[in-house]
Amino acid sequence: MLSPFFFWKSDTDDLSKKPPGPSEVSLLKEKQVELSKKLAVPPSDTPNQSKTMSTITTDQVKTLRDQTGISVMQCKKALEEAGGDMDKALVILRKKSGELAAKKGDRTFGSGTVQAYIHANGSVGAIVELNCETDFVSNNDEFKALARDIAMHVTATNPKFISKDDVKEEDMKTAREVFEAEVKDKPAAMKDKILQGKLDTYFSEMVLLSQPFIKNSEITIQGLIDAAVQKFGEKTAVIRFKRFKVLEN
Repeated sequence: MLSPFFFWKSDTDDLSKKPPGPSEVSLLKEKQVELSKKLAVPPSDTPNQSKTMSTITTDQVKTLRDQTGISVMQCKKALEEAGGDMDKALVILRKKSGELAAKKGDRTFGSGTVQAYIHANGSVGAIVELNCETDFVSNNDEFKALARDIAMHVTATNPKFISKDDVKEEDMKTAREVFEAEVKDKPAAMKDKILQGKLDTYFSEMVLLSQPFIKNSEITIQGLIDAAVQKFGEKTAVIRFKRFKVLEN
């Protein structure tokens, strides 16, 4: 039989034990942190990608679509590729528009629309023929609106040529004679370079496809048409235009 003294001593021994000190607590916490790191599952790339994609808002997509007229899906993809940067997304869309237009260059026109614009005062206006591949696109209201926008642009800027390929040797010769007179007093070493610069600037201003669009100076008429190719999925081109002004031959 155990003596009551034995139980009394055991109890006093337990009471005499000291609680862990600050250093022991700190060591225990470090071990717990180290163990948590070992057991933690490393994050995958997928959540980060989802976070990036979720930052593209419907307002951003709508704004980009309003600026370009390109489909919601293509605008969303461009914004995702650009990381949500609107300016970069515009560059991406324009680059893809140009590439797509080049791929469709060998297709055949089968339809189109003729649209006109008359200025409010009735003294000046223009008519434009914009061609595409099918009646489905040519009958589209947005396609017709594009042709009217180009007609309005022609009314305002009065271009002389559709593209650089339309510039004839006679036109180039006449312009050269004018600008040679302007650079005759320039240093001989710089004369040719200055002359060529003046010719390039002049014909860029006279060529419809090279002109900045009057509604958005950040895009040329060529860029506008390339965007239409991307939007409608068909080869598109200005075939001819004519500008009219009262009392002007």
